[in-house]
Amino acid sequence: MKISARNVLKGKVVEVTKGATTAHVRIDIGGTVVTASITNASVDDLKLEVGKQAYAVVKASDVMVAVD
Repeated sequence: MKISARNVLKGKVVEVTKGATTAHVRIDIGGTVVTASITNASVDDLKLEVGKQAYAVVKASDVMVAVD
C-alpha cells in the first residue's frame, strides 16, 4: 500500500459498532485507542472485524493545541 499521508498508524481493531449508515471503528495503536467514523459500506469492503490488523490514517489540514 502506498499513500501520501504521513501519519499512518498500524494497530488492531478492538471494536466495530455499526449505526444506521455510519460505523465507529476503534483501533488499538500500542495501548492508545483511536476511533474512526466510516461508512458501513467501508467496514464491509475492508472486511473489518475485531482482531484484524488495520491502519489508522490521519490526514488533517488543521491541528489545534491547547493548554490549561
